[in-house]
Parts: sequence; C-alpha cells; structure tokens
Amino acid sequence: MMDYRALEALSAVIEHAGFEKAAQVLNISQSAVSQRIRQLEFKLGQPVLLRTSPPRLTELGRKLSNHLQQVKQLEQGLQASDEPATELNIRLAVNADSIDTWLAPALAACADSQRMNFDLVIEDQRVGLKRMKNGEVMACICESAQPVNGGLAQALGTLRYRALASPEFVAHYRDAVTPSKRQYSDQPYQWLQQAPCLRFSGDDQLQHQFLNTLNLQAPRRMQRVPSSGGFVQMALAGLGFGMIPEIQVREYLASGELVDVAPETVLDIPLYWHYWQTESDYMAQLRHAIVQRAAQLLLPL
Repeated sequence: MMDYRALEALSAVIEHAGFEKAAQVLNISQSAVSQRIRQLEFKLGQPVLLRTSPPRLTELGRKLSNHLQQVKQLEQGLQASDEPATELNIRLAVNADSIDTWLAPALAACADSQRMNFDLVIEDQRVGLKRMKNGEVMACICESAQPVNGGLAQALGTLRYRALASPEFVAHYRDAVTPSKRQYSDQPYQWLQQAPCLRFSGDDQLQHQFLNTLNLQAPRRMQRVPSSGGFVQMALAGLGFGMIPEIQVREYLASGELVDVAPETVLDIPLYWHYWQTESDYMAQLRHAIVQRAAQLLLPL
C-alpha cells in the first residue's frame, strides 16, 4: 500500500523548492517532512529525492510524483461528480504569452470554470514540460509534441511572433550604419546584433532563433524583462527589440507605435496541451473547451 502522506511531502518539497516551505504548507514540522520521505525511501530501497539546493527528484521520485498527480485528479473527479458545488483545484504549467493573449477566454469557456481554482505556473514554452515530468501539474501548455510517460498531447495551434520595436529605436540603431554601407552589405540586419534585445527569461530563446534565421549570431546586449506586458512597454519605450506575439500588439502595429525590424521574418511557435492518460471527466471538459477556443484564437499548425 502506497504511503500517500509521504508522496504529499515529496511533492511539496519539489513544488516549494525546499523542506522548510513544504513543512509550512503541510502544517507539520520540517523534521516530519524529512522523516516521511526517509521512510518512503527505506520502504522502496532507493532514494526518491536528491538533497541538492533546490531538491531534485530521482527517476523513481518522478514516477511517484506523477502517480500522485494522477491520483489527485481522479479523486477530485469523483468528488466533483458526487458534489456539484465542490471546488476543483487545477494546477497548470503555461507560458506567460499565452496568459496575456488567448488563454483566459479559453479557460472561461469551460462549463465548470466558475468552480475551478486555477494555479498557473509560469514556464517558457520550451521547458514547461519538465513540470509534467516531475508530476507537479495536472496539465501543461508547451511547444513540444512529445508527451511524457503516462501522458498524451493534443495540438492547440500556433502563436505567431514578430520582432518588434519602436520606429525611433529602429531609426537610431539602423541608421548608425550609413546608407552606402547598407547598399553593399549582404547582411542588412547586422545592426540588430549591436542593438539592445529584450528577453523574458533565461529560458527564452526566441530572439536567438530569430537572429539565427537571419544568419546572425546571438544578441550582444540583452534586457531581461520577466513580464509579458512589461515586455511590450519596454519595446514601446524604445528600450529594445523583442519577439512579441502578433495577437498581443495588433493595435500598436496598426497605429505604427511598433514596427517590424525584419518584416519578412516571423516565428510560428506551435503549442500543445499535455495531459495525463488517467484524465478525469472535468479535466477532459477543460481540455475540450481550451482546444475549441484555441482553434478560434490561434493560427493553425
């Protein structure tokens, strides 16, 4: 019989990046958290947690955490079917640009959304799947089409990114290269490597991908802006160029407050909904609502 108190302790340590915060959340002592995990390891005969800073799961630990996530989902599904008023706690790993553009109306489209308590974990679309692998979330939105063990993936659509900046920014940095030099240059966008570039986080590689398509090296000047809305404001203020979802700034493109630094080049990033095979009925309803609304708001794959 699996010790689910120990699995809860293991999950809390990973989710809160340490034993102390896990103890606070579980309302037990830090030593009790450690004891539960040690007893679990003794019973299984191998470690489930690497005592690093922050702690990391072993392969067995990931399997156990995944198992707990699926059990929680099924339990909530059973409770929800018996008690219509029961609140549902749903933890999702999503990228910030989806939250700031299309995700909210998609979540609201689910019939049960009014009793769902959403806990959204922000992760870049390139790396969000690690949350599923660690069993930390019930579902995940990311760009990978490859599901984790025990999971499935369903296509949502494409989020189109453009390299944007203010007209003043472009004029200042592009015109630092004289017209005569540009005329004979085989790389008319070379100036972008010298210009300040906006980056959401250390996992954000969109700017690198964009410059690579132009046969340019990685940007030399970076401005880290861990806010999707702040990212746009920084671009409007002329503090850098960056990859911004087209649907987020249509009004600024129409008004000319933002312009393409390389109009013929876009990045189309695919998005997929990852979920567990042991999907509960209410999570299936949420998935269907999100897939349907995403098809209306995103570009097709």
